[in-house]
Amino acid sequence: MNEILENLRAPVLLAATLAAGLQAGTYYAWASGVMPGLARVDDRTFVSTMTNVNVAIVNPAFIATFLGAPALAAAAVATTTGSARGWAIAGLVLAIGTVVVTGAGNVPLNDALAERGGSRADFEAAWVRWNVVRTLTSTGALACLAWSAIRS
Repeated sequence: MNEILENLRAPVLLAATLAAGLQAGTYYAWASGVMPGLARVDDRTFVSTMTNVNVAIVNPAFIATFLGAPALAAAAVATTTGSARGWAIAGLVLAIGTVVVTGAGNVPLNDALAERGGSRADFEAAWVRWNVVRTLTSTGALACLAWSAIRS
């Protein structure tokens, strides 16, 4: 069994790091470009754009990385040993944190915006704050998993 786990370690860590990177990149792009760009548009355009994007983002490619990042981080924990394992555990905790922040912060705001026809004033600042938090957690997961790969 140890030999199997040892043989899986590198590909699992690579896949976990890649999934974490895709998630971090997604949230970073929103924090650094999309939301600052949308801050410049009128309220109607803002609400319409966010509502449409929030529907479009629920697609197989996004869901694969959104759920895959913590799943692969868990697999990385199972395949690592020694000092690398602690970094994989930290990556897992941060990847799970990203899902929790999204589910507790961003998704309820998305739903409220869509259900009520939305108020930009009730949405934008809170959504941006939650997105910054998940940018940090997903970037932290990426860093921890990459460091785990280097240490293993």
